Order: sequence, then C-alpha cells, then structure tokens
Amino acid sequence: MKFRYRLDGYDRDWNDAGTRRQAFYTDLPPGKYTFRVVAANSDGVWNESAAELDFSVDPAYYQANWFRGICAAMCLALLWGAYQLRVRQLHEQFDMTLDARVGERTRIARELHDTLLQSAHGLLLRFQIVSQLLPGRAVEAKEKLDCAIEQTAKFITEARDEVQGLRDSLTEGNNLALAISALGQELATEANGCASPEFQVTVEGASQELRPIIRDEIYKITAEALRNVFRHAQAGRIEVEIRYDKDEFRLRVRDDGRGIDPTILARQGREGHYGLHGMRERATVIGAKLSVWSELATGTEVELRVPVSAYATAPKRFWLFRKLAATA
Repeated sequence: MKFRYRLDGYDRDWNDAGTRRQAFYTDLPPGKYTFRVVAANSDGVWNESAAELDFSVDPAYYQANWFRGICAAMCLALLWGAYQLRVRQLHEQFDMTLDARVGERTRIARELHDTLLQSAHGLLLRFQIVSQLLPGRAVEAKEKLDCAIEQTAKFITEARDEVQGLRDSLTEGNNLALAISALGQELATEANGCASPEFQVTVEGASQELRPIIRDEIYKITAEALRNVFRHAQAGRIEVEIRYDKDEFRLRVRDDGRGIDPTILARQGREGHYGLHGMRERATVIGAKLSVWSELATGTEVELRVPVSAYATAPKRFWLFRKLAATA
C-alpha cells in the first residue's frame, strides 16, 4: 500500500510517502491547517476521498501581534529618545560655546584689571613723583622720569603680550620664586615716597615643575595680592611662602599692615574693584582654594592651596578620586 499526503495551507501539491506511514513538518507558521491523506491498493488504484485532519498551530509570544506592537512602540521610543538626545547635545554645545564666550570676556576683564590697569596705575604714581620733585630737584626728577619711560616701554610690551595671549616671560622658565621676587622688587620701586617694606620670598620642599596654565594663574593671583599689599596695606614686612608638598601646592602672602575692613572682606572687595573677586575666579578655574584672613592693625594673610594635579609630573588618578578630592 502506498500513500500520498498534503497539508492545505502549506503544500501546493501532493507528496509521495511510499509505504511510509508518517509525515514530518517542521517550523510551521502559526495558522489553521487541514492534513489530507490518500492511499493506493496493490493494483495502484487511489481512493477518491482523502482522510482529513484539522489542526492549528498557536503563535509563539514573539509571533503575536501584541508583541510586534510592543516592538514597534519600542523602536519609535528609541528613535524619539535618539532625537531628544541629539537635540540636547546641540543645546549643550551651544551652551558651551556661549559659556566659553562669557568666560573669555571675564578673562579679558581680569587681565585688564590685573595687568594693564595695574601697570597704568604704577605709571601714574611715577609721574606724580616726578611732578612733586620738579622744579627744585630736577636731577632726581629726571632719574624718576627715565625710570617711568622705561616702565612705559615695559607696559606697552606687556599690553601687546596680553592681547596676543602670550605668557609672562618671568614665569616661562617655571621659576615661580624668582618671578615673584622680581615682581616684589618692581613694586617696591613704585612706592610713592614711602619707605619700602621688607620683602622676602621663601621656598619649602623640593621645587617641582608646575603645569603652565596653573603656574600662570598662581603667579597672577600672587601678583594681585602683592599689588594690594604694597599699595594699600602700609606694611613694614611682606612675606611670600611657597611650599611644595606631596599632596598639594601651597602659597601664602603675609603682611603686618593695617589689615582689611571686615565689611569689605565680607563683600569680597570694594564696590567697583575686582581684585579679590578676580583672585577667587582664577583660583576656581584651576581647582584651587583661596582663603583670606585679616584683622585691622594686625595684617593680612592670603593662602592658596592647589591640588597635586598642579604638578606636571602628578600621577594620574581615577575620575572618582579626582571628584572626591575636589569636593573634600
């Protein structure tokens, strides 16, 4: 006896099974089916009516319409999320550009106050001294005038370097103590007829190379502090202490002058003056902490503490450790 079979909805033609009494189907898609079988006798005559069996295959969960709908919804959600992420990135890029412009304007304002305007103020003091010496002390007045002319040339060079974004030549060699000493001597010569205070720079610990940007900001913070002391504190002694520790870099500027009014110190400086405020901004840029202590008729101390990352040879630390150190 021979057999033929067909699965309606899946097979197009009859399949010869020979004398085999089994039919195999794998990976049938979900749906309803009718299995038909016909047989032939030993003479080869096939029966006219086929035996039928109706059955159905239920879909798997991933073949169900509700699952396809969820997948489609998830795809749409991912596309929407990607779109929103891109929009947010564009907004962040725009904000960063805007912040960079504002930061650059703030930096220029600090540079004008900390260097150009301060230098111009020093020139004004020199010309006032010359005016006071004339006409009775013409020889001494000429010496002061020649010194003022030399200072004016330096001022022009300094202004050009600031416009071009060049670093101060004193700090280029990374000798911070020498740069601060030279600045103190220069400020001492600008004293308007007053006795120059005793000035001293001390270094503790093994000197280490500082990162150029951090080194320049440290120098400018110190320069602003020294200008304020020389011109306003009426101090008899000024000390700058530079300390290279393993965990941080520290710098202190101390004087025995008349001190700062507590109300002015609480307001972060006088109205219309940006010296102390600019120092704090510079400290924030390099991740440092700036502290100011002062008492009337006692003196003032300015301390700058910079993390170990100030050193050019500082070991690299993980991101989490840097965050913890910054918030400590």
